[in-house]
Amino acid sequence: MTSKSVEAVPVAGQWPVDPQEDIPIWDKRVWIDGCFDFSHHGHAGAMLQARRLGDELLVGIHSDEEIMENKGPTVMTLKERIAAVDACRWSTRSIPCAPYVTSLPWISHYGCKYVVHGDDITSDSSGEDCYRYVKAAGRFLVVKRTPGISTTDLVGRMLLCTKTHFIKSLQKVLSGEEGAEDAEERAKLGAEMTQRVLEYASDETGKAPGPEVWSWNAPLAARLHDSQEENGSFERLVAGKPPKAGQRIVYVDGGFDLFSSGHIEFLRNVVEVENEIGRKRGWFEDEATNKRKAEHGEDYGPAYIIAGVHDDEVINYWKGVNYPIMNIFERGLCVLQCRYIHAVAFSAPFAPSKSYLTTLPYGVPHAVYHGPTSFMPLTYDPYTAPKEMGIYHEIGDHAFANVNAGEIVERILKSRALYEERQRVKGQKSVGEEAYRRREEMEEEANRIKLERDASKGNL
Repeated sequence: MTSKSVEAVPVAGQWPVDPQEDIPIWDKRVWIDGCFDFSHHGHAGAMLQARRLGDELLVGIHSDEEIMENKGPTVMTLKERIAAVDACRWSTRSIPCAPYVTSLPWISHYGCKYVVHGDDITSDSSGEDCYRYVKAAGRFLVVKRTPGISTTDLVGRMLLCTKTHFIKSLQKVLSGEEGAEDAEERAKLGAEMTQRVLEYASDETGKAPGPEVWSWNAPLAARLHDSQEENGSFERLVAGKPPKAGQRIVYVDGGFDLFSSGHIEFLRNVVEVENEIGRKRGWFEDEATNKRKAEHGEDYGPAYIIAGVHDDEVINYWKGVNYPIMNIFERGLCVLQCRYIHAVAFSAPFAPSKSYLTTLPYGVPHAVYHGPTSFMPLTYDPYTAPKEMGIYHEIGDHAFANVNAGEIVERILKSRALYEERQRVKGQKSVGEEAYRRREEMEEEANRIKLERDASKGNL
């Protein structure tokens, strides 16, 4: 970052978001900032730890231009990155266009006492510490960096087209039964992953129970195809907040790969639709609101949203290549941190059958929502059962409807040279032509399989 951008402090009326006048500094209002490119669970983990240090968390988001100057190209636009931060349960509000080198006047203007960052070093284009000013002022707090995930790692998976991140059985990994390490290492990793699920299943304070977490146990065929009606069973992994009186049970599902603004906007729209239904039944009237507060000690929304997350094998069967880019553990944590859901069901079937929907925790849902599936090459309608049950609803096009894992990978590949240089600076393995040939071969294979499936269904 240039010295000019470090020294630049907006005047009243030019701050990116209100307030325009300085507010008093409060030691319970903390600041965290970053690029937040891809809404992966490492970012969420940093925000969770920061939120636990205060009662309000302000999240500074750097502009595309400053990130390009100091780090390299972003994959997601500023609007997309803002949507991801705003969706995090532990974020109080986002502050777009925050300076890349954290500025004392900026954090003081918004009334933040401390700045929180992971225990890794972040440098600007000159190689200097981005947090040197707040450190010198004694207003810097350190939290642990979330291991095993980073934007650099995800970009590498896309460029190198690897599948080593796949998880065959999340439950076996969590219990230490599955994995490449020895028994002791498997047990340690499983315990760490289980603890992370428990921590992400916390409320907006990061300190109390929040979403519930379930896992559906059934044979692969039942999770993969629409013709398999074999009953599975649910196992509760984390006991969180169950539905409250009067809430409608809502079910959504998906791969949620690279948990993007497309997924986030879909979930936000589901909440808005259910809020409108709530308005029509008087949910938001003062008398009803006061009654809920008196009986339950808090107010709450009219819908309880359960999000089903598909297994890696299921997604790869339909999408091919090396999708999903994030494994089920990573995708599940991304969904779990989202403020628009109330429960997560791991290993959800690709086609929610009647037997599955009738055995969902808390009974048959009042509604099943789904959005655009332009990136999923289907040969059948996976939502036949909820349609026949009269509970199926669609969320139409929205501002981020085109943002999915396929679109994000295309962005990476179109700017191959820039991202390869970014990976080189990060000390990552060079991609090379072999990796691109492997991707081309895998994409050709995926297209061939799709054509065969279409032919077998009589769709040609």
